[in-house]
Amino acid sequence: MLYMSRPIESYAVIGDLHTVALVSRLGSIDWLCLPRFDSSACFASILGDESNGHWTIAPTNKIELVTRTYRPESLVLETEMACETGTIRITDFMPIRETTDRQTPEIIRTVECLEGSVPIRSELCLRFDYGRGKPFVRHTKDGIHAVAGPDGVLIAGTTEIDFDGHDAVTECVVNSGDSHTYQIKWHQSWEAVPEMSDPVEALEATSSYWRHWSEQCTYQGRDRDAVLRSLITLKSLTYRPSGGIVAAPTTSLPEQIGGERNWDYRYTWLRDSSVTLAALNRCGFADEASAFRDWLIRAVAGDPSQMQIMYGINGERRLLETELSWLPGYMNSSPVRIGNAASDQFQLDVYGELLGSQQYSRQQGVAGSEEAWELQVRLAEFVEAHWQDPDDGIWEVRGGRKHFTHSKVMAWVAADSIRKGIVDEGLPGDAKRWEKLANAIRADVLEKAIDPDRNCFTQSYGSKNMDASLLVIPMVRFLPPDDERIINTVHEVEKELTLNGLVLRYLQTDTDDGLSGDEGTFIMCSFWLVQCLALIGEVQKARILFDRLLDIRNDVGLMAEEYDTINHRMLGNTPQAFSHVGLINAALYLRDVGAGDSPDQNDQSAQ
Repeated sequence: MLYMSRPIESYAVIGDLHTVALVSRLGSIDWLCLPRFDSSACFASILGDESNGHWTIAPTNKIELVTRTYRPESLVLETEMACETGTIRITDFMPIRETTDRQTPEIIRTVECLEGSVPIRSELCLRFDYGRGKPFVRHTKDGIHAVAGPDGVLIAGTTEIDFDGHDAVTECVVNSGDSHTYQIKWHQSWEAVPEMSDPVEALEATSSYWRHWSEQCTYQGRDRDAVLRSLITLKSLTYRPSGGIVAAPTTSLPEQIGGERNWDYRYTWLRDSSVTLAALNRCGFADEASAFRDWLIRAVAGDPSQMQIMYGINGERRLLETELSWLPGYMNSSPVRIGNAASDQFQLDVYGELLGSQQYSRQQGVAGSEEAWELQVRLAEFVEAHWQDPDDGIWEVRGGRKHFTHSKVMAWVAADSIRKGIVDEGLPGDAKRWEKLANAIRADVLEKAIDPDRNCFTQSYGSKNMDASLLVIPMVRFLPPDDERIINTVHEVEKELTLNGLVLRYLQTDTDDGLSGDEGTFIMCSFWLVQCLALIGEVQKARILFDRLLDIRNDVGLMAEEYDTINHRMLGNTPQAFSHVGLINAALYLRDVGAGDSPDQNDQSAQ
């Protein structure tokens, strides 16, 4: 099969709450890490070519039309492919691991012929260790067994499967009404080969799981379908055993084609997870908020001065950044990185995101604990001691620490959240102490972060530069939305940082981020602008921008991190939790404004 890089927006995901697989519109699974999000990939062709591992099921005739959708309220993917001789439907899913006997990852792919007669080919090319490890493959009584080091994969199907070197290949013709099923199941190579799940029972159990989960959604409004798809996507990025959430399930999908802005996002950022769980909580999913609180206590346990901005999905601290020289990268965008050196950065804003989201969880009835409150107070005490220090900022720039305005405002959120916990929930502590700290931070920001010429906030103290993170200021109620400084800030961001109507994080010409090249517009920042426009009363403009953002989603409702408004394509890792959180929060704002209510005045987590 001739391989060409698929557009990032061509990918859907299937997953089992431990990992996900990326499935292209042309029936190829081009990225899969087993057994969990941050394991090495066994399909890595998205970062190279077909020799780096893929599993493609497709007609051998020319494909004339592809349509696909998720089954309602689920993560079960259905892809229809029409060719000159007929039409097939491929149903792809991963059983929820805890519902299976062995609790090991499994992918099930069923091909049905809807009309006519269609020749198909399944080509399964396993390449362990991020696309370079060819397995030893042999026939067994259970199917084909592939082994390489610690990894074992059982391959089975309802048609005969042949060897083609190290790969498993089958070709057959499906006629109208016929169906064939193909399955793979991973296991540790030294363990007994597991039994495959019954495909029919597994499909019903998986569909039922997602339906029952989706039924908890409390959001009602004109954008319910988009919001629910984003909620399901966020849930798919949770690691069920620990409660951690990955920022995205991929690594090194570029922010600029051919550039070096390629990062590993398969880890748990405290900021991303905090706003993700706040969004889930706002839509009725309290269990995830409780699970993340417990994850947080374990991950951050110890000295608050040693808190990292990100951890492994089980709370691991060492995330050494290395480069994989044998992978050329997506469309030759190198290097391909695993691990992330940003774990060593100091980002002051993280404390505010954490404490703000925990305060909101308490307001929503998530049961607190003495241990959780003690941790939050210790984190606030660290902010008390260090809020005047420069930091690396929300965007993880590698050009040196500054007094970033957004970071200071989030330090204010941290102090104010503890004050509210004491005053509103009766938790132990000295409310006046935290009120005094909050007032001191506010006064400092208002003195040093305002450009007197434009009467607006700027990126950092003494700077003239704009930054999209300034849009967070009105959303956390640092100042009321009708304050002239807020209105001016929103308009200055809109004026200076929009490219063809969508929002850049900052201008590379103004901000030294330690990297070369440019990047696309940042989807989360565009949703922030929607929220701010709604807050300052420009509701019609907000709605127009929101609808445009809905239009850039792919055909199954997914979004990457960034969008190229020139070439009209997604950029960066996908699907990106931050982008989907932005959609959910913007929809909530627009719903509330449309109903004549202002967004929750007590919600400091609505980013």
